[in-house]
Amino acid sequence: MASPHSIPGWEKNTLWFIAYLSVQKVDMCQQTNELQHKTASYNTPNLVVRRGQEFLVRVTFNRPLEQSDDFQLEFLIGEDPSASRGSLVVVTFNSRPGGPWSGQIVESQGATVTLGITPTPDAIVGRFRTNVAIVMATGMQRTNRDAATDVYVLFNAWCKDDAVFLPNEAERNEYVLNDHGVMYQGSFDAVTTCDWVYGQFERGVLDACIYILDASKMPINDRGNIIKVIRMGSAMINAQDDNGVCVGNWSDDYSMGRSPTSWTGSVQILLQYTKTGIPVGYAQCWVFAGVFNTFLRTLGIPARTVTNFVSAHDSNGNLKIDLICLPDGLPDDQNTRDSIWNYHCWNEVFIRRDDLPPGLEGWQVVDATPQETSDGYFRCGPVSMIAVKEGLLCHPFDAGFVFSEVNSDVVFYKRDRYGTLTQYWVETDYIGKAVYTKSLDSNSPNNITQNYKYLPVKSELVKLTANEYMPYLGTQICLHFIVTGQIEDESVTAIKVLELKIPTLTVTLSGLPQVRQQMFANVTFTNPFNFALKDCRLAMEGAGVMIKTPRSLPGDCLQYRS
Repeated sequence: MASPHSIPGWEKNTLWFIAYLSVQKVDMCQQTNELQHKTASYNTPNLVVRRGQEFLVRVTFNRPLEQSDDFQLEFLIGEDPSASRGSLVVVTFNSRPGGPWSGQIVESQGATVTLGITPTPDAIVGRFRTNVAIVMATGMQRTNRDAATDVYVLFNAWCKDDAVFLPNEAERNEYVLNDHGVMYQGSFDAVTTCDWVYGQFERGVLDACIYILDASKMPINDRGNIIKVIRMGSAMINAQDDNGVCVGNWSDDYSMGRSPTSWTGSVQILLQYTKTGIPVGYAQCWVFAGVFNTFLRTLGIPARTVTNFVSAHDSNGNLKIDLICLPDGLPDDQNTRDSIWNYHCWNEVFIRRDDLPPGLEGWQVVDATPQETSDGYFRCGPVSMIAVKEGLLCHPFDAGFVFSEVNSDVVFYKRDRYGTLTQYWVETDYIGKAVYTKSLDSNSPNNITQNYKYLPVKSELVKLTANEYMPYLGTQICLHFIVTGQIEDESVTAIKVLELKIPTLTVTLSGLPQVRQQMFANVTFTNPFNFALKDCRLAMEGAGVMIKTPRSLPGDCLQYRS
């Protein structure tokens, strides 16, 4: 019998067989990458990375690579990926040109090759599918779809070339990585606090934020633009006009949903919205701010919640709060549209503003509470906080509205029996008593009022600057208001603000808390009122904790002492 080595053409056939290259395994190096990208806290089976920073992919072929081998990695996002729109990215590893992302061979050991891939600092944010494509004489041979190799790409506050770059490490840890926060409520002279679980790393929350991007019908190629993503989020967190996440309700009737005060975090709201596709009821300003903060931090955008005490709502854009009274001094509710809130919560994001003149970057005001429309949707911002302070209201977005919230004059009018309005009093330092946000190292408030406005003397000069940008058409505007505090003119009736008393909760646990073990918590408090409490509700939330509690607790279940 002839030896195989003596068969004519055997060596040629064998060499051809060896030259055929195929992929055996793709390892997304999740543990290594997420440590480098500070994304290990995300509770998801897929790799999460930040754009503008290299991540590793380990590919095992059926044999070691040869000089003539040619392959590429492909990252696809959306239903109709296109290289021209940035939703199909080709990464090559030789002299052949590829897409905008860069790639290199980091290490080669036998048939396993470790590849380094660096998305551009302005890459689309979202969930990409991954293919390995081998260049064959007959065309491209691609790996089959494998959801395990999908990768989430986020904004990167650690990358100097990303629009969300935040230089301070302590601030990055707080405004991107901290999944707990606190809301400041009440009144300027009686501030209360409300803990809030942002929960951006909880299972399902990242997908919920991607779902919001999809539900907004936002074009895939716009999802790397920080301004467009923020404005879309500001509109979608409220359900006023776009079937968004939260339904606002200030009526005291919450029978079709949950009271805004019953929420303790964003996770349940986002997961419910993702599961049902139906807006969640109900929210007020701090709930909108909390959910929006979760959305922003989840996507890697530095964000914080703030509270403005004595916050104005200027409905006609004249930079003043016009309060109208009837001839007898009572509020003219029918013809008044402007209002003053004892407090209002919104958000700030730290971003670069390439669309504005230099010096207006940094913290920007954004607000998801539906108050006024901006380019056709109920949303607000981002507007440069520096522009607000300096009265530079010619810059986008919604600078005049935010300026009025913190620095407008309150103008009082009387309407006579003929309907004529007469101005009789102006308060120049009543609005924007204080603006608070959480401190970096504690839950105590950080007073950032000076970031928004000057002391009264300089503030008046800024108001003159701001008014230079305002057109006056001479039209009469119908207004509405809520007055709090004392008015010097005794003929004006002010609405009395009741102090909200919040009891201190005492929580007693049964045994030591352990992972995957059930335990019980006994919650007690002293009733601060002189009347019995009825229809009490208890809401608890914690990162990674499943809490079972009745929706409405009977009197003998929720313990309190009179």
